[in-house]
Amino acid sequence: MTSALLNRRDVVAELLKDRGDLIVTTGLGSPSYDVMAAGDHDRNYYLWAAMGSAATVGLGLAMSRPQDSVLVVTGDGEMLMGMGALATIAVQAPRNLTIAVLDNGHYGETGMQRSHAGHGIELDRVAQSVNFDWTARITDMAGVQDLHARIHAKNALNFAAITIDVAEEERVLPSRDGVYIKNRVRAALGQTSF
Repeated sequence: MTSALLNRRDVVAELLKDRGDLIVTTGLGSPSYDVMAAGDHDRNYYLWAAMGSAATVGLGLAMSRPQDSVLVVTGDGEMLMGMGALATIAVQAPRNLTIAVLDNGHYGETGMQRSHAGHGIELDRVAQSVNFDWTARITDMAGVQDLHARIHAKNALNFAAITIDVAEEERVLPSRDGVYIKNRVRAALGQTSF
């Protein structure tokens, strides 16, 4: 295993490679920029001003679309704000949901203050404690590639905390029009009544 920290854009690009019909929900800020940088898609649900909600939105999508794989890409700060949701998600246990936390131990959107993860809270162990089927702390691209395969298998509730470096990347902004994003995703999923 390597000790070098992973680049967030490389991680997200690998997770979204050959995505097919994957539904992706993003935490606000950098995870949204990272997913957008990997390529905009009608099945990308970018969350704006919904701090702490990415995992629960992913849960709703996974439960309503059991035939599709659902990936939540979020940061450690955003996941910490919605940490209680992990228990609810584990109780519901959708086997088509994967939560990938880009963990740099900082709150990137508010000035790079150290987050609780930066103080030693291990989100993968929290997910393990509430009985996710599979959890991991990923520190290398081989682990990211394994996670990619798990996302598409639809046979387990997965959670990975992926250790990334703190470098900021250029912002690649998706639309900030929440109604447009919602309606685009609904149309892509065949939900014609709005």
